[in-house]
Order: sequence, then C-alpha cells, then structure tokens
Amino acid sequence: MGIVTDAHFTEGIIESIKELSIPASQIHLREVNCPDDLEDGGYNAMALRTGADMQCIETPYDQLNPDQITWSDVENGKYFKRLPHIWPVNAPDSWLLNIAKLKTHAMGLTLCAKNLQGSIVKNYQQHCGNWGEALNVNSADVQDNAFSIIEWNYNRHRANGIPRWDRPGSASGGLWMETWASRCLDNNAVTQAGLHIIEGVYGRDGHFIDGPNDGLAKDYMTNYVLFGLNPFYVDIIGHWIGGHEPGNFGLFHMALEEGRISTLNPDNIPVFEWDPESGATYRHYTKFERYPLKTMYLRKDYSGHSEDYWHMVDEPFDYVAFGDPGTGISTDKFQLGSIYPNPVSYKTHIPFQLTEGTHVRMEIIDTRGAVADVLLDTYMPAGSHLTSWNCQNHAAGLYLIRMRASGQVLNRKAVVIH
Repeated sequence: MGIVTDAHFTEGIIESIKELSIPASQIHLREVNCPDDLEDGGYNAMALRTGADMQCIETPYDQLNPDQITWSDVENGKYFKRLPHIWPVNAPDSWLLNIAKLKTHAMGLTLCAKNLQGSIVKNYQQHCGNWGEALNVNSADVQDNAFSIIEWNYNRHRANGIPRWDRPGSASGGLWMETWASRCLDNNAVTQAGLHIIEGVYGRDGHFIDGPNDGLAKDYMTNYVLFGLNPFYVDIIGHWIGGHEPGNFGLFHMALEEGRISTLNPDNIPVFEWDPESGATYRHYTKFERYPLKTMYLRKDYSGHSEDYWHMVDEPFDYVAFGDPGTGISTDKFQLGSIYPNPVSYKTHIPFQLTEGTHVRMEIIDTRGAVADVLLDTYMPAGSHLTSWNCQNHAAGLYLIRMRASGQVLNRKAVVIH
C-alpha cells in the first residue's frame, strides 16, 4: 500500500479494514522512498497505534533476501523486462491499496499512477533518471534497445503535439519525461491495485518543502478524496482538480496508446460524489472546485517563453481536435460519450450531452436486432447527463447502445463478458 499521504487518513483506512475482521498483522505498508518523512509525518507512531506492519526498505535489490522480493515479468515493456516489488506487493493472494497525495513536485502532480513507483525495490524504482542513463540494476532485466525505443516514441509524440514535449534536454525536457513515463507504464502494467485513492484533505504545491510562497510550499484545505479502479482515470480528474490542464498529458496519452484507458477526455469519465446519507450521485467534473497547485514541471523558459519558475501547467487543451479516440460521437443535437467500462461484466456508465431539452430514448440492441433493454424514454433538459446499464442478466456478447433524440440516432458498441 502506498503511504505518501496523511498519517491520520491512513490510520482511518487501517482501522476500517480491521473492522472487516482482517487482523493488523495482515496489513502491510511498504515504501522505498523518503524514510525521514515517515517519522516527521507521524507514520511510525500511527503504525504503533494500529499494529500494522510498516517498513520503508531502502536496501538495494542485490542486498535483499529473495523472500523480500516479488518478481513480475513485464510483457512488451518499453524499458523493463521484469520488475521486483517489495513483498507482499504483487504476491499471490495479496490485495493492494494505492494511496497517493494531492501534491506537486518537480514532475507536476504525483497522484496514483506515479505513486506505485514507491512499491518497487531499489534501484529499480529510480524511474526519473535521464534518457541514456542506465539504472543501477541487473542489465538482464532491461530491454536491449530500451533507449532507442524511448527515443523513437519521443520523436513521434513530439511530432504529434503532446504539450511541452518540445522542451529541449534529456534531464528536464520532453525526452526526459518520455523516459520516466515509459518506466512508469511498465510498472503499471504489472502492479495491479484493487483501488486507487488520491487523499486531498490537504493539497500541497511546490516541491516537498520548497515552493512559490516566500520560498516554501503551501498547503490548501481541499477536503477531496478521489478514488477509482483505474489509476489514470482517477489521475485525469485529479489533475483537473489541481488546476493542471493538461498536466501530465504525455503520460495519459501513452496510457491511451497502450490500451490502459479508452479516453483521456475528462468529459468521458463518469464522476460521482459520495454522500453518507444519499450514496453516490453523478456530478460533472466541472462542478467541483479547483485548486491552483504550482510546480516547476516542464517550465516554458525556452524559444522565447518566459514562464515563472513556479507555474501551473494549465494551458487549455482541445481534446477533440487532438484526436482522442474516446471522444464522444456527435450529431448537431447531442453527443454520446464513451461508455465505461467496456468490456463490461456487471454495470457500465453512459455519458451524453444535449444541446437542447428534448425527449431521449436509449435502448440496448442485441445481435438479433431486438431491444434487450430500455434505459431511458423520457424528456431530458439540456446539459451533461449520465445513465447506467446493468447487464448481469444478459448473455455475453456484442450489444449496441442506441440513443435517439431530436429525430437523430447514434450507436455505441458494448461488449459483455461474464
């Protein structure tokens, strides 16, 4: 479990887990970075109070006992062939909870996908090394042509217009980010967490202690806790909350290419607000307050730019023009967004937008052309909407989601698996 978070928040999580009859002896907190922060942040005292097994293991991989490491093969890795994690991460019969913090540092907002780096054994966790600079790891665990693969992808992504990938340099520019993101995606390919959380009771800008407020970082009380099954979807919404648009867009674009997400457009990511009394209610992400977290990440101080050292990566971005394959299909009257998840085994969510109030009928069509379900058949006001389809009583196979509104029709394909 990642522990780059507030100790009191983590303590609450642990005590809730214990209420499920899971003993503290089976709750393991693991981290490879920042052992001093554990004491200063109150984590050591928290572990004593809860009885959880917390360890920060900064010992290099070649000095650990084999039973302290869980090895995972990385299929089609861009940099790694295999990765070692701190046991019990990725061990059989384990369940991983990834808790990240709503904060910036030298690489923008950290959040969930990056946070998983802290579960990797040293020195394999040092993802932010420069392009062409080999990590101090077993060379047999690294792709033979890793740097040429990364360079080829970087040139392609820069030509495609990924924001700020044009910043020169292998130590602070686009090629450096391509290198780090490639290693990050290799790790995300094999590190499967059961739930990803961004703890934003407080958000922090700057770089750990340093920041734009008289040389110091600043904490913001946001009172947000974001969570979801896919780390990249959680992070895309988290970047918007932190004021960054598009933030780490390059990482998300690469995740899209690898099929880890079907959209990088936040308009197509259903967001629900949880209330203890009423449960989950759909709310468009733009309804939530944003917080201006600043970073030194990919500063525009080249080619005539004069961006401040502490800045926001907040340039407006046209997701549709960029060719996001998850972008909703449209008529002149409405837009039908990408369904999530797809394939679906239990329930999927269907976002849509209306330019005017109108009668909406949404049907599920099976392979025989018959109507298997009617999700909506009512008047709807203009704006953003979300509906859901529970498919657990339907056979596996291909279905069409057909939306009719204002005399126009759009279809989406859904694949049901059981």
